[in-house]
Amino acid sequence: METNFEVIAEGLEAPEGPVVMPDGSVIVMEMHASRISRIWGGGRREVVAETGGTPNGAQIGPDGALYVCNCGGEGNRPGEHGGGGRIERVDLATGRVERLYDSINGHPISAPNDLVFDETGGIWFTDFGTVRERAIEKSGLCWCRPDGSEIRQGYFGGLGYNGVGLSPDGRMLYVTASWTGRLFRFAVEAPGQLRKGPEMDGPVPEYMGSAAGESVFDSLAVTQSGAVCAATIIGGGITTFHAGGETSFLPLPDRTVTNIAFGGDDMRDAYITLLRTGRLVKVRWDEPGLKLHFA
Repeated sequence: METNFEVIAEGLEAPEGPVVMPDGSVIVMEMHASRISRIWGGGRREVVAETGGTPNGAQIGPDGALYVCNCGGEGNRPGEHGGGGRIERVDLATGRVERLYDSINGHPISAPNDLVFDETGGIWFTDFGTVRERAIEKSGLCWCRPDGSEIRQGYFGGLGYNGVGLSPDGRMLYVTASWTGRLFRFAVEAPGQLRKGPEMDGPVPEYMGSAAGESVFDSLAVTQSGAVCAATIIGGGITTFHAGGETSFLPLPDRTVTNIAFGGDDMRDAYITLLRTGRLVKVRWDEPGLKLHFA
């Protein structure tokens, strides 16, 4: 089955983290170039900031600045991944990059991957964990304030935690696990606090589903109905877990589909990043995406 899509930009160096702006432009992380670019209609493109490291997931915050998960490393190229990770604030008017957090509880942040703002202005983000030649670190979920005043660990012990998103009512936090190709959710008890499992010392991830075959997941987005749309690698496309429990799959011509973000007047424009072919494409979705806080 062929998927109809419009190519918005080509020649991007490992695109990730699309952020749809009110004026119709799309901000994209170019991981291999260690920069953030803004894509306009008609092929116009401009550099927003040179971040160094590996900018990945991003979102607009309550102050109108861009908040970025930077995986560290050197452009996320083959070999070791992560190390020197940080949460950054980017002033869109000046391109100034400010480092907000690079450690938590005395431990360095390894490779923050994706983030989402809750309604209070707090940031949930995943820490993927550093990947070395013979070892993979555990990963987890963290929460922080965008003013640099507080950071806390919500859960630790996952494997390859990547995409993150909140349910429409903010009571569930969804996360994709890349290495195992699974989707999990956590109940949110309060800002920065996940509900503990019965007779457990901490939160317990609830399994929701898996990628088909040998595929694995990258980042995700949520729709207004509460469906979770997970970017799918190897199979190449978007896997959607619908609120009723069924799943569907939209194929795309790239084995490494990294992210999806919704925009447009009706929130049915899905902007999707294709890493191997270096493209940002737009697909008309069958339902509106969830409007993000502060977007």
